[in-house]
Amino acid sequence: MNRINLLIADDHTMFLQGIISLLEQEPNITVVDKAVNGIEALEIIKRGTVDFIILDISMPEMDGIELSKILKKQHPDVKILIVSTHSNVMIVSRLIRIGVNGYLLKNAAKEELLKAINTIAQGENYFAEELEEKHLMNSSRIEKQVSNLTELSSREKEILVLIAQEYNTAEIAEKTFISLNTVNTHRRNLLSKLNAKNTAGLVKYAVENGLVD
Repeated sequence: MNRINLLIADDHTMFLQGIISLLEQEPNITVVDKAVNGIEALEIIKRGTVDFIILDISMPEMDGIELSKILKKQHPDVKILIVSTHSNVMIVSRLIRIGVNGYLLKNAAKEELLKAINTIAQGENYFAEELEEKHLMNSSRIEKQVSNLTELSSREKEILVLIAQEYNTAEIAEKTFISLNTVNTHRRNLLSKLNAKNTAGLVKYAVENGLVD
């Protein structure tokens, strides 16, 4: 079996250390490096020493979804396995559309993790069975919500994340260097585009789409 040169990106130290310890016991896997956010992971991958990455979704500075999109464009030969606590079908669907090679939940057994890594390394995709079933069962609803998300501008996504993180209008204006009126305009646009009735609906949407934990 060909050797797998692997990078692990996760901002949870205990998980990071645990998975490194587990994988270092495998004769065909070399853990090349680790990263705690997407920006750091991307810099490591640019060195050309990595052909496989295990990454979480929720990471600071650049999350796993954004990193996956960049990797598929700039480093398409790097295999991507998402290992996350997120089991929401919307998140899984977005990552499938991006082109990740696999998705596991963090409560997966060691045997399934190794099976996923080796399956992907051999050129096939591997998704946890329960996640794949959810994706297929909800495909029409997923398409609509994913479409809504892609219609948001980068500023609207930024405002949505801040709303979900419980910042008020004044705080959002201060953090983004825009006026209170502009923040309120973005809020109204978000409610309209995402078919949400109130702030709770916006928060729910942000969580379901992996924009926040």
